[in-house]
Amino acid sequence: MDIWEAIILGIVQGLTEFLPVSSSGHIEIGTHILGTNTSENLKFSLVIHSATALSTMVVFRKDLLTILSDLFKFQNNPSTNFTFKILLSAIPVGLVGYFFEDQISVLFGGNIVLVGLMLLVTGMLLALTYFAKPSSGDINTPRALIMGIAQTVAIVPGISRSGATIATALLMGVDKELATRFSFIMVLIPIMGASLLKLLDLTQNPSLSPGISNQVLFIGFISAFLYGLVACSLMIQIVKKGKLIYFALYCFALGSISLILY
Repeated sequence: MDIWEAIILGIVQGLTEFLPVSSSGHIEIGTHILGTNTSENLKFSLVIHSATALSTMVVFRKDLLTILSDLFKFQNNPSTNFTFKILLSAIPVGLVGYFFEDQISVLFGGNIVLVGLMLLVTGMLLALTYFAKPSSGDINTPRALIMGIAQTVAIVPGISRSGATIATALLMGVDKELATRFSFIMVLIPIMGASLLKLLDLTQNPSLSPGISNQVLFIGFISAFLYGLVACSLMIQIVKKGKLIYFALYCFALGSISLILY
């Protein structure tokens, strides 16, 4: 992997992690087009996912600091309730990731037809939000669990994680701003958990990522982080204005092109 590939894939990851168009699907398409050495992907994937996690923390730093501050009061307050729901939402993806790791890994590896089909599914889910009535509903325990299940389905490349979770929340009548905030914060636990597992794999078997330089990793990290900041902030405004239908059209177009070409 060279510097230009790192820049391009970092930008793709940063933008599509938050925009509802599937970062995993775009990375699969991008690595296929660029012909990137898949043996290098584990370490690079760890780096760019860590970058987007950091960009989430920066954008929602006030929320996260408030939550941490309230948690250390050791009282029952809105932050402890919010944290409980975040932890609950992480259970489905944690269980599936732990028990079906080998089956999940088979889904990745350049299966562009699968990506195309799942992009069409993402498009249909986003299109449904066009008909959702504006609401100011809260995220209760059942809704948090359902959003967690939606996040689990988004393990499949081509299903947008942010698109699936935010669209599911809106269809359940959750307030737009709350749905976006919860969706972006809830991903921190799966990202950090998956990154830790990848780090352990690399520690035990360094040969999983041969030949990739620290310079390339640094460039990929910076690209993903900076564009993640832009996309995360932009997505908050997009959901508020109810513009998800445009991303539905994009997913329909890219999914169709993928199926036709590959």
